[in-house]
Amino acid sequence: MDTLPLLPATVIGSWALPGWYAHFCEAVAKTPEALGPDDRAEAVRDATRLAVDDQLRAGADLIADGEMARVDFNLGFYDFLTGLEALPPARKWGPPAHDQRSRFRCVGPLAAPRGLGCVEEYRRLRELTDAPAKVPVPGPFTLAGCIDGGDVYRDRDAVAEALLPVVNRELRDLEAAGVQFLQLDEPSFACRPDQPERFLDIIDRTTEGVNAFVSLHMCFGNYRGRAVGRRSYRPLFPHLGRAAVDQLALEFASREMAEVELLADIPEPMGVAVGLVDVKNTWVEPPELVAERLRVVLKQIGPECVHVSPDCGFSQTARYVATRKLAAMVEGVRIVRQEVKGT
Repeated sequence: MDTLPLLPATVIGSWALPGWYAHFCEAVAKTPEALGPDDRAEAVRDATRLAVDDQLRAGADLIADGEMARVDFNLGFYDFLTGLEALPPARKWGPPAHDQRSRFRCVGPLAAPRGLGCVEEYRRLRELTDAPAKVPVPGPFTLAGCIDGGDVYRDRDAVAEALLPVVNRELRDLEAAGVQFLQLDEPSFACRPDQPERFLDIIDRTTEGVNAFVSLHMCFGNYRGRAVGRRSYRPLFPHLGRAAVDQLALEFASREMAEVELLADIPEPMGVAVGLVDVKNTWVEPPELVAERLRVVLKQIGPECVHVSPDCGFSQTARYVATRKLAAMVEGVRIVRQEVKGT
């Protein structure tokens, strides 16, 4: 991590699926028996290689594996959990929305005897590149969002409590595997900001015993390119400054830089990854606009505390758009980096 430049250009985690891989995933979902485990492993490895190449070609300073082994941000993780049964979707027709996501019911205590698969993802990434990389891991409250507690857990909070040690162990195992930069994905808290102290307690216990750098990603949802809550961080400030993490990853581009003044309330040495590219918009931001937005950010917080990223992952974005957006973001960052170094 010490090799990162000032104002590192990074990603949030997921990368746009290559067209052939999206077709592959659809085929697997329809007829899983048609493919063997080696077929799947080869496809995931090849898709990951493309995701890494896209990010490095765009000039990203800190990359991810693209989350090619995952489905729609976190659904792939439920395959690693025992004590669940799948529920039929309540709505299949009409425009896509969060109610069409896969859901599950608890039929026994939740456990992940094989972990959540993130260590395997990291090892696959390291077979492809030694570039600085982050590993995103879903937080327990967000994972709990697709689970009905059934007769086992009384509510979502109870499900989150059961998942908390699972996520904590995954973070520790990743650190033991050599990961230096972890990202805890908890967009559900940004969409449900009414219990900040409860939120801080969950984050504290989820990251307990983890010494690697931890970023807390809190967007407002991006399933099928749609948000799922009121897009305001104000109710979570100044509470977020007490979270047991090293960095907050927040979205600003899709909100036209609204609430950027809140960055002045982030206490040192906590940093921020500012979302300056809108993943929900197919329009590619010019580098000059990214630079303009970054200058606004630096009026609130010092450059040594800032990473620059898209608002969210690129999984819901066409690949040709994602590659152009990331390259433009990198160029915008370089413009401002030179300005800061010249002062």
